[in-house]
Amino acid sequence: MASCFPPFDKAFHDIEQVHFTGTVKRLEFTSIFRTPDIMSPDRYCQEKAASSGSSFYYSFLFLPPEQRQAITALYAFCREVDDVVDECSDTGVARTKLDWWRREIERCFNGEPTHPVTCALLHPVQTRNLPMEYFQEIIDGMAMDLDNTRYESFSDLALYCHRVAGVVGLLSAEIFGYQDRHTLRYAETLGTAFQLTNILRDIREDAERGRIYLPLDEMLEYHVNPHDLLNLKPIEGLRALCHHQAQRAHDYYQRAIDYLPDIDREAQRSGLIMAAIYRTLLQEIETDNYRIMDHRVRLTPLRKLWLAWSTARRERRWQRKYRKQLAHV
Repeated sequence: MASCFPPFDKAFHDIEQVHFTGTVKRLEFTSIFRTPDIMSPDRYCQEKAASSGSSFYYSFLFLPPEQRQAITALYAFCREVDDVVDECSDTGVARTKLDWWRREIERCFNGEPTHPVTCALLHPVQTRNLPMEYFQEIIDGMAMDLDNTRYESFSDLALYCHRVAGVVGLLSAEIFGYQDRHTLRYAETLGTAFQLTNILRDIREDAERGRIYLPLDEMLEYHVNPHDLLNLKPIEGLRALCHHQAQRAHDYYQRAIDYLPDIDREAQRSGLIMAAIYRTLLQEIETDNYRIMDHRVRLTPLRKLWLAWSTARRERRWQRKYRKQLAHV
């Protein structure tokens, strides 16, 4: 099927032609990225990103090729270390694998990567300000899942969110580029907002794994028993607790947007696209009356693509107005 968007629309100014195959529920992108050699590091990362079905993938469409390659490699790294924790039932094995990734990141920064993901990361690491400490901190966040299955308060949870998502936001901002350092505050806050949305969406899935990311003091306040949650029992106060979590996530999204300087809004367009998709997901959870224990709320690939396109188009219009204002100053 040909592109469902007008071929002349400037929202697709920076991306290659996109073709779609499959049904509305399952879309396959056949030419989103430049076609690399089979089994190349870039190809490995692209397939890792595409197969995950993540909302982030859709925001990558609107990036120049070099930035797209870099952010895709970063996302693939995050998926690799996250999968270690989620897929290893033996915590000892998981720790060993995370330790291997720590050494592999060091090898990458020394110019000697051995894994397809770190091979793909090598060029971004050499050409952009991507501190090795940030990659290690992401691994530290993943390791927290091996040590902690509960968080006493939101201040405890905030550290976890910072490590597994806020730091990813900081690295993403470096890849996208910025002129005003306040943009880093936007990026870290937006990353935390994404993680808070994920936590709300995945309450049942996490409970099935024996994990609770809702602050225990807030569960007590709303009369939600952790044991009932882990046993997937109906809980009267859960909807009110989820509403409280949703409002916190909304607050983080708004704060992030408020932190973003106008001068960097164009460079950070992919982050704004991610925010549009994730905020819509959060609104869907609310509209569904927080029935997160009954089913997982999802956005269809087509809807994510529409949100990405419409946000990119809106941002282009905003940039035109911004440039006109600057011209009259």
